[in-house]
Amino acid sequence: MDLERQQLELRANDRIRGSWPVSTALNGPGQAQDSGCTPSGEHYIRARIGEGEPEGAVFVGRRPTGEVWSPQLASAFPQRDWILTRILWLSGRQWGHNLGPGVDSFRRFIYIHGTPDTEPMGVPRSHGCVRMRNRDLLELFPQVAPGTPVTIV
Repeated sequence: MDLERQQLELRANDRIRGSWPVSTALNGPGQAQDSGCTPSGEHYIRARIGEGEPEGAVFVGRRPTGEVWSPQLASAFPQRDWILTRILWLSGRQWGHNLGPGVDSFRRFIYIHGTPDTEPMGVPRSHGCVRMRNRDLLELFPQVAPGTPVTIV
């Protein structure tokens, strides 16, 4: 994943299998707990959440609420940071950088997740996570498994 280009690439056998625009942290790159930054470095997918949920399914605390995002729901809850459709929960691999006390990506709840189509892609706007279009995430999700490496540069 390239923070500067705001682009996620899925690679296998040294070939690009897919490429999608993303939106990473408004606060830029960084590892510190409570920084609102997107952590860099070597990660892996620790958990895949949401299989079988509908496109636009709303998650709170990694659990589906039973709601499906709509403009009406958004206007009823204008302050929500919408986590939609699927969640790929990341864990760092580099002790002291994105793993361990004060910098742990997993404990920071850093995800790749869906977001409303009203949110822009290609520009940093998130609170630290990596946002994707719901349809793009539905395309990516079945192609990855727990343990899949994720590099954020």
